[in-house]
Amino acid sequence: MNITILAVGKIKEGYLREGIKEYEKRLKPYCTLRIIEVEEERSQDEPGPAEKEKVLKREGERILGKVPRQGFKIALCIEGERFSSEGMASKIEELALRGISDITFIIGGSLGLSDEVKKVCDIKLSFSDFTLPHQLMRLLLLEQIYRWFKIIRGEPYHK
Repeated sequence: MNITILAVGKIKEGYLREGIKEYEKRLKPYCTLRIIEVEEERSQDEPGPAEKEKVLKREGERILGKVPRQGFKIALCIEGERFSSEGMASKIEELALRGISDITFIIGGSLGLSDEVKKVCDIKLSFSDFTLPHQLMRLLLLEQIYRWFKIIRGEPYHK
């Protein structure tokens, strides 16, 4: 299985980089992992609607320039569908059984994802109604991907 995480921005916090490295290491036996970062667009702390749209458009163009044509694409966004860990593991396993071996997860910047990016995705996935920092989301996603592979293989994982 080939997993790509396409994310806006670089990870700034050391503790997040360390956690990400740990899950990259843990995932090596389960998949080929690739993380692609696109530049985050600068904006005001409280952007107005026009500026927000401009930021989403520019980041969206950068993302769309990197989205693989092949495979299954999943947008992480608050309005997406929710799965349990077991449910998402079943979804990943189902994709593999259908011969889909390339899955791309897309994480937007601090303002989310543009509608254009969401339209090219096969599903939208929500982790919570909570607003979560996009940098933390990368670590949370990697932990869940690891958990999904452990579930698929019937291996124990701490709860």
